[in-house]
Amino acid sequence: MLRLPTRLLQGPLRCQVVPKMHVSAKAARNPTSPTEQAVGLSLLFVSFLTPAGWVLAHLESYKKSSA
Repeated sequence: MLRLPTRLLQGPLRCQVVPKMHVSAKAARNPTSPTEQAVGLSLLFVSFLTPAGWVLAHLESYKKSSA
């Protein structure tokens, strides 16, 4: 009776196809400009640091509401 659930769980694993990575040693066709790199990095930093800053700025109110 225990074999049926394990067969159901293992079924999708057998048919899984792993796609190959397309890694190339050549240079990019369209290299990113320094402006694009700066915008991308700044958006990354803002997306991670804004929520952390929000929590740190409102830490006292979080402490009061949990007590």
